[in-house]
Amino acid sequence: MDATEIKYFVEAALLAAGRPLSLDQIIGLFDGRMAPEKAEIRRAIEALNADYEERGIMVSEVASGFRMQIKTAMTDRLQKLWEERPPRYSRALFETLALIAYRQPITRGDIEEIRGVSVSSNIVRQLLERDWVRVVGHRDVP
Repeated sequence: MDATEIKYFVEAALLAAGRPLSLDQIIGLFDGRMAPEKAEIRRAIEALNADYEERGIMVSEVASGFRMQIKTAMTDRLQKLWEERPPRYSRALFETLALIAYRQPITRGDIEEIRGVSVSSNIVRQLLERDWVRVVGHRDVP
């Protein structure tokens, strides 16, 4: 396998993996007898970075191996891709949370009695996942 084929293969592997790959992991992707040496893989990565010199991407070395990433100069322009909108909460969730805060400790049955409707298991799950409430015990009822 010549240097160009190794370079193309390493590029494809890094793009397809979506996570950092170590040199050993990259070599493991080749057929056993056709596997290049670590130095050849490093040269291929250097060649890729030379090709990417005038582009917005690069191959960087991180603790767990090598990965494809955008250049630092591009992050400001691409920030909109990673914008996270704050989650929207329903009125029922806030009513349930307010009842719990005001009347704690309170049971699910008490909440349903006060609100007049059943409490959705999704509401309880959201409150528990966000650590806004916790179960501290169970009431003995007949």
